[in-house]
Amino acid sequence: MWRGRVGSEERVVDPVTGYAYPGEWVARCEDPAALARARAGLGVLTADGRVLRRGFTTGTTAAAATKAAVLSLLGPVGEVAVLLPCGIRVTVPALGAGGRGEARKDPGDYPSDVTADLLFVATARPAPAGVEVVAGEGIGRFVRDTPRYHAGDAAVSQTAMVSIERAACEAREEVGLAGVRVCLSIPEGAAVAQKTLNPRIGVEGGVSVLGSTGLVEPWDDHLSESAFERIRGAERVVLTTGRVGLRYSRLLFPSHEAVLVGVNLGRALAEVRGAAVICGLPGLVLKFIDPDVLQGTGCATVEELTATLAWPGVLERAFARSRQEHPGVRVVVVDRKGTILGDSG
Repeated sequence: MWRGRVGSEERVVDPVTGYAYPGEWVARCEDPAALARARAGLGVLTADGRVLRRGFTTGTTAAAATKAAVLSLLGPVGEVAVLLPCGIRVTVPALGAGGRGEARKDPGDYPSDVTADLLFVATARPAPAGVEVVAGEGIGRFVRDTPRYHAGDAAVSQTAMVSIERAACEAREEVGLAGVRVCLSIPEGAAVAQKTLNPRIGVEGGVSVLGSTGLVEPWDDHLSESAFERIRGAERVVLTTGRVGLRYSRLLFPSHEAVLVGVNLGRALAEVRGAAVICGLPGLVLKFIDPDVLQGTGCATVEELTATLAWPGVLERAFARSRQEHPGVRVVVVDRKGTILGDSG
C-alpha cells in the first residue's frame, strides 16, 4: 500500500477498499498501533480518529484451520499465514497437532456477528496427489437448485473455496506431500445456523462458508457517521451494499465517490447533496426499493428470482417505483461477475 505525505498531512489509503482517508481523520488518531492496523487493512479509520478492527470471515477461518491441519502433519502449529481474497496476507491464530487443525472465528469490532468465536475443525491426511477438500458436519447445504448451486451442494462460496484450497496447497508443499485430503467441520454450525438467514434461503444443516475479501467489516455508529460524512461531501456518489457491489461501482463509475452503506441505503440517500447512483447485487437493492419483492414469487431469495421468467417484469416495476420515490437517483443492478442486469437510466 502506497503511503506518503500531502503537505503536512500523512496520506493513508485503505488497501482493502482503496479509500484515501481524509488528512484530518488521520490527524485525530493518536494511537500509532491502531493507525498501523488501518494502513495494513486490518482496521478501519473513522472520522473521529478511532480505528475499528476488521475480523475474519468464515472462509478465512476455514482456510486457517485447514492450513494448521496440514502443517501439523509435520509438527505442532500455533498460528498460520493465510492469503486473503483481497490480496493481503495475514497471520491467524490456529492450533494444529497430528493432522487436526482448529481455528476460531474472529468477528473484529462487529458486535452483531452471530458466528463470533465459532470453532472450525479440519482433519488432514496424505493423498496420492493434489488437494481435496470435503465439507463435513456443521457446514450448510442447499436444499434446492439456485443460479449458482445445485441441491445438496455445500454452502461454500467459490471465493472461500479458493482460499481454503490455496491454504491446503501451500501447506502441502511446505510439508512435502504429493497430495492431501482435508475434511472441514463446524461442530456447533447447525445450532448457530438457526440464528442466521440460512433456513430462510434454503440452506440447512449448518452455516455458510463465505467471504469476498476474507475480512469482516466492523460497523457501529462511528463508522456509520464516517460513511455519511463522505456522502455529504461528495459531488457525485455511488452507494452500494456490499464488497462485490463496491468493486463494480468503482469500475462502472470511476468519477463518483463509492461508499459502502450496507443496509443503510435509506439514511444514505437522505445525506446525498449531489448526484447519486445506487449500484450493487440485486438482493439488498431490490429489497430496499420493494420490501415485499419476493411475495408471491415462490422464491426464497432475489438471486433465485433473477433466474425466473418473472424477473424482467419484477425489475422494471422496481425501477418504476424507485423513480417515483427517489427521483433523480439512478439504480444499477449487477451480478457477481459484474454483468449489468438492469439500469434505471
